[in-house]
Amino acid sequence: MYSSYRLGVGDVISIIVFDEPSLSKEKLRLTDAGTIFYPALGELRILGKTIGELERQIVEGLKGRILVNPRVSVQVDEYRPFFVSGMIGKPGSYPYQPGLTVRKAVSLAGGFNERASLSKIFVIREGDPTNRSVKVDLDAPIGPGDIITVEESFF
Repeated sequence: MYSSYRLGVGDVISIIVFDEPSLSKEKLRLTDAGTIFYPALGELRILGKTIGELERQIVEGLKGRILVNPRVSVQVDEYRPFFVSGMIGKPGSYPYQPGLTVRKAVSLAGGFNERASLSKIFVIREGDPTNRSVKVDLDAPIGPGDIITVEESFF
C-alpha cells in the first residue's frame, strides 16, 4: 500500500533524517492547499505524491545545500478519513487503515442495521473526477476519502 499510496489533504506525516535529529519533523499535516511546511526547505507541495516521491524530493532538497548524503524516511502517522452513510450502525467519518475493505469499513461503523441491503452498496472514490457512485461487493478495497453508501433493502 505504501508504494502506491498518494498523499492527500488531512494526512499527517513524519519526516526522519537519519543521523540528523534537528532536521527530523513529526506530525506535519497536509494543508487544504496540499502543502506542508518543512523548516529546512520551506513550504513543499506534496499533494498526490507517493511516500517514495516525497522522500526523493526531500533528499534532493537537502543534498549539497545542507547535507552531503542525506538519508530520509517519511511515514504516514494518520491517514485522512473515509466516510460511511446509509443503513449502518454509526454513519460518519473514520480513520483510514491500509488494507481496508467495505466489510471492514462497515464493521468499524457499527455494522449493518436490520434494513441494510448487502447487495446495494455503493462507493464514490476520492479523486474520481466524475464523482460516480459505483456498486461494489463486501470485499472491494476502500481508500482514504472514499464515501461508502449502504442502501435500504426492500422486501
